[in-house]
Amino acid sequence: MAAFISSTKTPQTMICISLPQLPFLPIRSPKPTIPFYIHSSLTHNSSNANNNNKISTNPHKKPKPPMNNPSRNPRKKPSYGTSRRSAIKKSFSQEQVVFTGPVSNDPVVGIIGGGMSGLACALYLEKRGIKSTVFDTGLRGLGGRMGTRKIHPEGLIFDHAAQFFTVTDPKFAEMVDDWSKKGLVRQWQGTIGELEAGGQFAPLPTSPPRYIGVNGMRPLADSILSQTSVVDVVRPCWVSTLEPYNGKWYLSEKGERCGQFDAIVIAHNGKCANKLLASSGLPLIARQMKRLDLSSIWALLAAFEDPLPVPSFESAFPFEGAFVKGIDSLSWMANNTKKLVSSQNSGPECWTFFSTAMFAKQNKVPQESIPAATAEKVTKAMLEGVENALGLQKSSIKKPFYSRVQLWGAALPTNSPGIPCIFDPQGRAGICGDWLLGSSLEAAALSGMALANHIADYFQSGGTCPDEFAVGLHNEFHPLQGHDIGQFPGLASQGQLDELASFSLPCSCPRGSLRRQTETFELLIAVAELCELSYLYDTLQDVVTE
Repeated sequence: MAAFISSTKTPQTMICISLPQLPFLPIRSPKPTIPFYIHSSLTHNSSNANNNNKISTNPHKKPKPPMNNPSRNPRKKPSYGTSRRSAIKKSFSQEQVVFTGPVSNDPVVGIIGGGMSGLACALYLEKRGIKSTVFDTGLRGLGGRMGTRKIHPEGLIFDHAAQFFTVTDPKFAEMVDDWSKKGLVRQWQGTIGELEAGGQFAPLPTSPPRYIGVNGMRPLADSILSQTSVVDVVRPCWVSTLEPYNGKWYLSEKGERCGQFDAIVIAHNGKCANKLLASSGLPLIARQMKRLDLSSIWALLAAFEDPLPVPSFESAFPFEGAFVKGIDSLSWMANNTKKLVSSQNSGPECWTFFSTAMFAKQNKVPQESIPAATAEKVTKAMLEGVENALGLQKSSIKKPFYSRVQLWGAALPTNSPGIPCIFDPQGRAGICGDWLLGSSLEAAALSGMALANHIADYFQSGGTCPDEFAVGLHNEFHPLQGHDIGQFPGLASQGQLDELASFSLPCSCPRGSLRRQTETFELLIAVAELCELSYLYDTLQDVVTE
């Protein structure tokens, strides 16, 4: 049995859909136009990729589709935008896109998001011989949360997003080794630890190594791009529409075409990603994205003429970074001047302060337009939190001569499916991002690498067996453990390490009986999550296997 749908505009075109092979494709009564979610086996061989690596800063000069794109009846949008509730309803009621045509011999992938995961995906697609175009909203550059802000002519510098990172995975270690050889990263030798109210400071162990960007985090994104030759970048560009047509994905920004692609990658999250997917024809991917919960974080960048009176620990130098405990408005503080410039620098000190997720939730506003009154209130509360953490009297810290607040509205995930990537082979679309594995720079890189290899394998197969390449479309989400500013795999306090070292399995436990020791196994998992020790999971798996 087959269903036939024709268009009143082009009666000579008829689409035949075999129902047994496409059980998820909805068949609707004929309408005056061809629905966007139904595709014929016809494909177009043109692409918008170039052979040279090029950054376009003019996103409005965009290629047109090869044939007239049927238009929907325009509907007036409310001036106040789309609510989250209506976006969810729209996402769950949309029809599934199914591409039935063969995969192009020279496929091109559109990647929406130029953070670590999106850039890693582009790099590893090129390693597999696949071209891509990265679309990013960044005004100052790529990198997403690998953000570094430099203030001229004062010479101030701030890492205002990712503060440092750790390495536990061999694939990510290769990338970090390359950065190290190029002089882009180094180990952070400064003291970091945990700071409790009143100035009680406890340093963290020096292992595992902690890495920072020599000139901030943003150059790492530029380094990834410099390794490519068939990756185009378009920024600033806010991709607002995804339209499937004739075996291709057409991307648009406010009605202006951005290009056509054989597959797409969503490498960002939050409300923008949800709105983008709400009517894309990718309900399974949209549902997984909707399951993601994100916390918000306020960042305060402040420069002081005089050094802050930070405590020392025994013979150690004053700390350069600290996870703050017990302060409502503060979860992290770091001295960028000592970290990035020189520990002997005698000039102004540039500090980055992060709020707690709860404080950000209580003081959340539209991050694109922060009211002046809110900015003043947040700045005051966070500086008071600094005084409390350092054990200083109220108003004892001199007002910074430079300060700026920024709200990261979709800062960090609080839950995760624990998988490297998500891919819908029927719609030839995937998702990558740190939230799929955790909330670290390493997780973001590994996710981008995994999706790139998965898409390359799918293209190599010719797309003839799509069900074999479906991944992550139905995985359940689980709560994430970690700091308010993210996870740092392998990093743990001395107390956590002592607790882990003191724990041992009963000697009488018979070989192969670990699965039956439910309480023991759950305790091990809890300790591993507490310490963010991903390698402990592998060890447990090896024990269970034996």
